[in-house]
Amino acid sequence: MVKRKKGFFQRSLDSVEVVGNKLPHPATLFALLALLVILLSAALQPLGISVEHPGEEGTMVEIKNLLSAEGIQYIFTNMTANFIGFAPLGVVLLTMLGIGIAERTGLISAVLRGFVLSVPNRFITLGLVFAGIMSSVASDAGYVVLPPLGALIFAALGRHPLAGLAAAFAGVSGGFSANLLLSGTDAMLGEMTIAAAAIIDPAYAETMNIAMNWLFIAVSVFLLTFIGAWVTEKIVEPRLGSYNGDQKEELKGLEPLEKKGLVWAVIAAVVGVVLALLLVLPPNAPLRGTEGDTMAQIVQSPFMSSLVPIIAIIFFIPGIAYGIVTKSIKNDKDVANQMSDTMASMGTFIVLAFTAGQFVAFFNETNMGLVLGVYGAEFLDSVNLTGIPLILLFILITSVINIFIGSATAKWAMMAPVFVPIMMQLGYSPELTQMAYRIADSSTNIISPLMTYFAIIIAFAQKYDKKIGIGTLVSTMIPYSIFFLIGWTLMLIVWMVLGIPLGPGGPLLYQP
Repeated sequence: MVKRKKGFFQRSLDSVEVVGNKLPHPATLFALLALLVILLSAALQPLGISVEHPGEEGTMVEIKNLLSAEGIQYIFTNMTANFIGFAPLGVVLLTMLGIGIAERTGLISAVLRGFVLSVPNRFITLGLVFAGIMSSVASDAGYVVLPPLGALIFAALGRHPLAGLAAAFAGVSGGFSANLLLSGTDAMLGEMTIAAAAIIDPAYAETMNIAMNWLFIAVSVFLLTFIGAWVTEKIVEPRLGSYNGDQKEELKGLEPLEKKGLVWAVIAAVVGVVLALLLVLPPNAPLRGTEGDTMAQIVQSPFMSSLVPIIAIIFFIPGIAYGIVTKSIKNDKDVANQMSDTMASMGTFIVLAFTAGQFVAFFNETNMGLVLGVYGAEFLDSVNLTGIPLILLFILITSVINIFIGSATAKWAMMAPVFVPIMMQLGYSPELTQMAYRIADSSTNIISPLMTYFAIIIAFAQKYDKKIGIGTLVSTMIPYSIFFLIGWTLMLIVWMVLGIPLGPGGPLLYQP
């Protein structure tokens, strides 16, 4: 048997896989980074490096040595506080309490299946990509539900099942940072961005909210839906050709009890949204702001600072209603058990939060983030790299890093304390930096073999083609990644040129 020589593309993919597999677990990576910060602080402090604090004129800031007596005291006395104070920890856990109920009762799965199956055949590709994008409100549930469902639907319609799987995967993973609703992703990344902004300007950070990118990501849904459908029907499906496999599929609709549960879930959701609006819209509402015009009273209000519990409740109420109707919830013990199961599934994140919390806290305590932000901004300014070229470079850097580190949380925890201060020094808002990061992160998720769910997608695909491996899946998804990245980046550039806010209280420029 003659061994087939691998091409350049396949060899490149193999190299990425080898290098990526040699990286430690994200929790270990943050522990090593925290140790590196300690050692660097001891090495740099004697050099007398100092900068003027950007937000406090005349105040000089020096690097602190964490291997000094005071530094060691800080490490041990603040370890618990650093863990609990890690910005996304409480936010993610609270959000998932609500979303977890909706997921574990079967509501999320029923909504996704019901939507896709109700779409006319000629719009099925659009519907599948759209459902994938919207599935990010349920965290990672879309990865498990939609790709196999997309393959099944395409096979039942006589189309290539792998094209359906690819379309769904593109929506779920490539469109993870686009949504018509706020999700746990907004809360998780937003809290880290706010914490990074506080390095330069604590007062500005206090005015920020997790909905900072909402307007942009809502419009992005429609752009990515059409790009994803176009790539599927014009590039991916013709390349795959006709399906000649033995795997035949038959579509099954929702059971009567599931439909009844969805009706009551919708009613419960409407009630929840109305109650939430009553907390902010009436003139004397308890969560409405008191200063400025009507819009300012809503944007800069306790309501915007309460979005995390509100999101959790709005998912929790329909989840309970659906569970009661479908009998997946029979009593309060079932609710408690499902919430416990959700928290149990967050174990890896909690471990990550401990080591990431130490790294972020050490980085801030040493003032290395502030010093690096000032020097980095001065360097970029000296080479006249500002505006759109600067944003493009940042997107490119993030895209490359994403090939090797698949976790959006892990990457942003490392990058936010460095890049947010740099961009603020150059006059660009933390909100804009976060949105540029989200574009690059989402667009290249689908071609990273190290992305958490990549192996699962391959397993789904092998049901229809036993020979499928990493190279096959990556080559299938590359067109989505390229067109998502180009289209989404162009949209951000147009947004910047027009000067449109990214969301409520989400400006493009930073003004101290």
